[in-house]
Amino acid sequence: MDPSFRTVVLAHLDTAYNLALWLTGSHRDAEEVVQKSVLSAFRASDRSGKSNTRARWLLIVRKTADSWLSENRPVPVAEVPDIADMAVAEEQREMRGAIAALPVPFRVTLVLRDIEGLDYREIADVTEVSIGTVMSRLAWAREQLVATLS
Repeated sequence: MDPSFRTVVLAHLDTAYNLALWLTGSHRDAEEVVQKSVLSAFRASDRSGKSNTRARWLLIVRKTADSWLSENRPVPVAEVPDIADMAVAEEQREMRGAIAALPVPFRVTLVLRDIEGLDYREIADVTEVSIGTVMSRLAWAREQLVATLS
């Protein structure tokens, strides 16, 4: 087993789960996506000459979620159910709803940067777009949140 597999994949399992949850909108579906992603990452770690990085791992999660959603849910989920305890503040529910309402490419970019703390290069690797596109998606997503929450 590639040592970087254990180091990267297991160390960032929570980040992978959070990304899958934001994409699927369901705890059960997110768990399934992460399980499939772990298997894919494990298989790729033995075949690939590339090292496992956090961005590469999250790219696998994103692609697995995209594939899973296209197979299991033809219509995108419009709202992410409340992630935290049922007694969360109304502001948190509004924020989650506003994030969930963003188009997927913008939601992924926002979640990876503002919630998971990835840098622009890592987000570009995960989303397979240029850093400039990451920056413009992030700016647009933040503007939409401000407009929605105002």
